[in-house]
Amino acid sequence: MPIDATQPYDDANIFAKILRGDIPAERVYENDFALAFHDIAPQAPVHILVIPRGPYVSWDDFSARASDAEIAGFTRAVGHVAREHVGPGYRLLANTGGHGGQEVPHLHVHIFAGAPLGPMLAR
Repeated sequence: MPIDATQPYDDANIFAKILRGDIPAERVYENDFALAFHDIAPQAPVHILVIPRGPYVSWDDFSARASDAEIAGFTRAVGHVAREHVGPGYRLLANTGGHGGQEVPHLHVHIFAGAPLGPMLAR
């Protein structure tokens, strides 16, 4: 089912379950605003997901409704994970909505690294 970036938040999504501890995840970092963990189906040698702790469907939703503290805390978490767990040379990706390829209705940023990543989009 395609994700609509404006749909209501569904607290049964897999990332909400990870945040609650209902599903285990290989955590690499967390702060008051974010949780980072290894993707269970990595698309690169290093593939880490960073999710906000709040119930946000997409980047659009997060940027419109999150507090300044949540936005800063989440952004700093992404930067911290990239610096401390990935190193130089990485790609950040946040899919939004069905046309953007979003599969889980909870904002998440992918951090890819560990090898040459090729072009941004398939040609």
